[in-house]
Amino acid sequence: MDSEELRETLQDAGLSPYQSRAYVAILELGTASARELTAASDVPDPRIYDVVRDLEDRGYVETYEQDRLRVRAHDPTEVLADLESRADRLSSAAAEIEERWEQPELDAHAASIVQRFETVVDRARLFIEDAENQIQLSASPEQFAELEDALAAAVDRGVYVQLSLYTEDDDRTPLPASDVLASTCTEARHRPIPSPFVALVDRQKACFAPHEAARNEYGVLVDDRTHEYVFHWYYVGCLWEICEEIYSARNDDPPIEYVDVREFIRDVEPLVEADAVVSVHVEGNAVSGGEARAVEGVVSDVYYEGDESGDARTTGLVELAGRASFTVATDEGSFTVGGEGAMLEDLEATRITVTAVD
Repeated sequence: MDSEELRETLQDAGLSPYQSRAYVAILELGTASARELTAASDVPDPRIYDVVRDLEDRGYVETYEQDRLRVRAHDPTEVLADLESRADRLSSAAAEIEERWEQPELDAHAASIVQRFETVVDRARLFIEDAENQIQLSASPEQFAELEDALAAAVDRGVYVQLSLYTEDDDRTPLPASDVLASTCTEARHRPIPSPFVALVDRQKACFAPHEAARNEYGVLVDDRTHEYVFHWYYVGCLWEICEEIYSARNDDPPIEYVDVREFIRDVEPLVEADAVVSVHVEGNAVSGGEARAVEGVVSDVYYEGDESGDARTTGLVELAGRASFTVATDEGSFTVGGEGAMLEDLEATRITVTAVD
């Protein structure tokens, strides 16, 4: 640290510009008369005695009489203790600010607009760290790297992670290696087009920010099922369904997991139509009361709005955006099962596992 930086730091610690100049000068001189200190520090002559007196009161210097008034630096023990105490308080204040920023959650049924893109990524990390069932993420490789640890922890907890990685048209940035994808997501796709940052968590929370090259920098934070549902369909239609698959941990044979009832219907309808016996385990929530519920049984019927003469296997998920459900015959009776936002069925499924196909 040079003398100028030291003076600026001392001013941050509470010294005036004249006091910091005089103190740094006396440290370099060792001892000096008032006139010599004035010349070395560029403190105006009429001010030097007041400056020295203030420094002495604060324990930075001491004065003594010889042939004239002289000044020398005081034992720095107290000065160092004061500076270290200030540093500790500043460090504590920084930690407290970070904690208080992270603690408040969005109000229930709230949507907030923020100005900084970094805020959106930071909030997404917090949402991902609390995820229990499902994450849908659209990010660049650099943004993915910032969230990699949080995603890996989520996968370890059994969270189903869909990752859509986007790159520029001429971007040569390498995509993550397969072992990295295996530890951080359940499925991954690639979109070679500049895209917004989107993070959707547990059908409740959403973080959105336009592509970094957008003219206006802003972000949207959502903690509300209805708003999140809108972002969900944007994700499915624009950032997932049309993209190339680059990784999948899903099995080709049972057990096969689904978090999207429409994707399940698209794969299972042809089997049901062919009189196959499709056994499933469904986890979700009762539509009427909201309590967690799980059922096991056989798929007895599949329903979706649209052209009934079509083949669900060739139908895009967006085309199944209307009411879509299936019926499970269990030992307790039959249950109708819908997907995200279900209102007319018995259950809103969060996880569907095909356990057997006979």
